[in-house]
Amino acid sequence: MDSAALVRQGFATERRIGQGTLKRQGIQTTRSGQTMARIVMKFGGTSVGTTDRIKNVARRVKTEVDAGNEVAVVVSAMSGTTNQLVAWTNEIARLHDAREYDVVVASGEQVTVGLLALALQDLGVNARSWLGWQIPFRTDGIHGKARIGEIDTTLMRERFTQGQVAVVAGFQGIGPDNRITTLGRGGSDTSAVALAAALDADRCDIYTDVDGVYTTDPRITAKARKIDRITYEEMLELASQGAKVLQTRSVAMAMQHGVRVQVLSSFEDKPGTMVVDEGEIVEQQVVTGIAYSPDEAKVTLVGVPDRPGVAGAIFGSLADSAVNVDMIVQNVSQDGKSTDLTFTVGSTDLDRAHQVLEGLKGELGYSDIVSDPGVCKISVVGVGMRSQPGVAKTMFQTLAAKGINIQVISTSEIKVSVLISADYTELAVRALHTAYGLDADGDG
Repeated sequence: MDSAALVRQGFATERRIGQGTLKRQGIQTTRSGQTMARIVMKFGGTSVGTTDRIKNVARRVKTEVDAGNEVAVVVSAMSGTTNQLVAWTNEIARLHDAREYDVVVASGEQVTVGLLALALQDLGVNARSWLGWQIPFRTDGIHGKARIGEIDTTLMRERFTQGQVAVVAGFQGIGPDNRITTLGRGGSDTSAVALAAALDADRCDIYTDVDGVYTTDPRITAKARKIDRITYEEMLELASQGAKVLQTRSVAMAMQHGVRVQVLSSFEDKPGTMVVDEGEIVEQQVVTGIAYSPDEAKVTLVGVPDRPGVAGAIFGSLADSAVNVDMIVQNVSQDGKSTDLTFTVGSTDLDRAHQVLEGLKGELGYSDIVSDPGVCKISVVGVGMRSQPGVAKTMFQTLAAKGINIQVISTSEIKVSVLISADYTELAVRALHTAYGLDADGDG
């Protein structure tokens, strides 16, 4: 199963969020006889990192309000705050109560929503702050990585009719036992998309420190160009394969609920990238973008007995220890008795994977473990691959021409990924970007 499918499968519980019809016919809609849009605006930690930046956010929000739009704003904690709160929690108690951990780390957003509400009021905008439990964002009881069950927007919708802006704390909710919960990595993006779905919003604008989604990392190639529109599936694959603009969980939720997402800069007034349904894009590029994930490690089990159940025992044990396995290749068994099994894990999980596998050696009887943390996964992504042959061929020929050896290959309907030595990461990204006609000054 490809990575996008795995991510979609993982969010099956986050479905009962909104009651309205979520298909968008356009940004503008008619509510109460007036033409306006209902917009959710999300600002991350860098965007609200100082009081001056919070005031800048307030001015952006006021622009939307002055245009006659109904606005909800979702904010993260000020940059660095959550890391400090986590550090303090670990200093007090390394093996801490997860419920109290959530109480501590959720406090950063409480500060930000209060400050932004004050900044809006100072500009003459009717605004109030909302914490997760006040709306409420109902979640399950898994502290530190809770999933959203439903959001009650009744009161917020009522306040919209009074012209009030809702300033909402991202990243947090309330569990079945009325304890504060947090949503984990990328939680504020997830909060924003979920709220947009529940409000039947016309758009969810994610403001970041970049001005959109690019064909690849502009830090690697200056020829990378901003993408005007990208499909949910493409964005999900790019995010899964290493692109850091949006978190996979928020993209998966947007796709499930049909929420149109726009990625744009907090610091520059220019159009961003729209993440939309495939039907909104008239003509597809064969390849939309090149992603890379440098935080990979390759593990090879040598001399694994070639019998039923062995792979299940290996990967089941890794899963039970929360080690995520990505690319998997099994070599052909020559003698019918043993084979080599190669797979990748996140570099931070390598030590834990070794520990799990060493514990299985007596049971499975493999010969050796060989690991390599110096690898990188490169992926080419595009929905146009479905109808265009030769994408993989171009990738392999391009890398071969640069003398780059491919160690592992995996594919899905709209993605081809290869594992290479990390030393060749930048060379591979630049070469592939040119080969697929993605360069800003190219013909593609």
